Amino acid sequence: MFKEMRRKDRSIDNEQAVDLLEKGKFGVLSTVGENGYAYGVPLNYVYSEGKIYFHCAGEGCKLDNIKFNNRVSFCVVGNTEPIPEKFSYKYESAIAFGRATEVHDKEKEDALIALIQKYSSEFMEKGMEYIKKDSTKAKVIKIEIEHLTGKARK
Repeated sequence: MFKEMRRKDRSIDNEQAVDLLEKGKFGVLSTVGENGYAYGVPLNYVYSEGKIYFHCAGEGCKLDNIKFNNRVSFCVVGNTEPIPEKFSYKYESAIAFGRATEVHDKEKEDALIALIQKYSSEFMEKGMEYIKKDSTKAKVIKIEIEHLTGKARK
């Protein structure tokens, strides 16, 4: 179903790719819309229990696209550094392929808590109040990973 990586010499193992997903600050969600165009949008996220979670408003292009086709990819780029004399870069990246679905109830709350822990851990109490007050306004989407690849040039 998925093509093999062309540069196998730069492939990283699953554990390293998961590590990138865990440590990454932002990723790019790629979807396809009814118009046939690809749509990539940067967003913050959390990797938890083998899944990727992100929150968003109750409507918008990414949700429309997910309703049309819930097959998505999600790319995270870790450390990068130019190698000027080789006209190249050191880099590390991971790409997850999977299906995106909305989550509810405890799974939604757990994902929102995990997002606050990742990005605003020093404000957990305030974050918990925010979840209780405004969580009905936000949607939380889960990506169930079906295929994960990673690549690096060290």
